[in-house]
Amino acid sequence: MKLYYKAGACSLAPHIVLREAGETFEIEAVDLATKKTASGADFTALNPKGYIPALLLDDGSLLTEGAAISLYVAEKNPAAGLLPADALGRARVTEMLLFIATELHKSFSPLFNPSFDAAAKETAKGLLIRRLDFTEKLLADGRDYLVGGSFTPADAYLFTVLGWTGFVGIDLAGFTHLSAYRARIAARPAVQAALKAEGLI
Repeated sequence: MKLYYKAGACSLAPHIVLREAGETFEIEAVDLATKKTASGADFTALNPKGYIPALLLDDGSLLTEGAAISLYVAEKNPAAGLLPADALGRARVTEMLLFIATELHKSFSPLFNPSFDAAAKETAKGLLIRRLDFTEKLLADGRDYLVGGSFTPADAYLFTVLGWTGFVGIDLAGFTHLSAYRARIAARPAVQAALKAEGLI
């Protein structure tokens, strides 16, 4: 398998999950401005969506969308224990993945877009802070992970998007539980390995 990624982008989440699962895989960086891979290939020929992540499977087929990739890898490697055994527990993981994708991840988009004016960015930032506050309160019960008491793909995704807060002027120090959570996830060996592989540490 090969994961196409951009360092520190949303592709970091499935990258972490691949390492947590103990999968054998390669990674190849993509320049999203030129749509070229590190080896010089046309990324849009491989993935017409033109964005990352994309996972090239061993049979030559392609899987896209970070949450789908992460769930596939977790399902494929049950011994890694990345998903709860029960249906409701798995649904809770999906629930959190969808919340992160639609409410957190997408809230960053206007803040990274130079075409948005200052007023629009302030509105987006306010929404993002409210979503972070919800997540902060979720962690206030003392849980170590988002769902079910163990690491799941939702944790890989939340860790990834929390890494963007400093770039948009949000100080996580004001979120005690989120700050502790991020440090806890960052210390995991698979997370450290993914960060190193992407040149982030």
